[in-house]
Amino acid sequence: MGHRGAPADEPENTLRSFRRALAVGVAAVELDVQLTKDGRLAVIHDETLDRTTNGRGPVHDFTLAELKKLDAGRGEPVPSLEEVFDLVQGKANLVVELKQPEAAGALLDFFQERRAFEFAIIISFWHPAVKALKKAEPRLNTGVLMVGCPADPVGLARAADADALILQYAYVTPELVAAAHNHGLLVYVWNIDDTKTLTPYLTMNLDGIGSNRPGVLIEYLKSKQ
Repeated sequence: MGHRGAPADEPENTLRSFRRALAVGVAAVELDVQLTKDGRLAVIHDETLDRTTNGRGPVHDFTLAELKKLDAGRGEPVPSLEEVFDLVQGKANLVVELKQPEAAGALLDFFQERRAFEFAIIISFWHPAVKALKKAEPRLNTGVLMVGCPADPVGLARAADADALILQYAYVTPELVAAAHNHGLLVYVWNIDDTKTLTPYLTMNLDGIGSNRPGVLIEYLKSKQ
């Protein structure tokens, strides 16, 4: 899974980054959404513009049209979720991280309008929002993100009615993956960027591996076939 596209090579969360990820052969692209002033979903990780664009201030203080006038790197504008959806559909799966609960309603509307149930999943650290989305639309595929390793990560995922468990790779063990699979949960890890780190995880039967350097991992996997 290309984490924010292919950010080691291109500006993160831009169409250019997602095109690079698709070009190297990812099975999925991951992105982040923030709510704009006019209720649209902008693809940007931070709550503010400062780190990834030449703008300043909170994302929610700007309309989507205003965000598109900014430079998100190499002349790339901040894309809308619609633009990334249209780019990725039919080429790879889509992993959408909900950054703020306030954007859940707009994200639900988007998934229902686009009928993005088969190839897309909504993930978030906000487990109550994940649970509410699943209740509102059972056709959604959802996943819960976690920091560290809770005593019962499977139980937390089930409590949110999620379909997938997403953990930082260092906290994932074969036993955890097996336990999750036994309860019908998918397991994704984030983010592995080199082949040395990747090697022990190839035997864990993971369902997805996020990477900032997806091309490096894909070439390595091809060489092992």
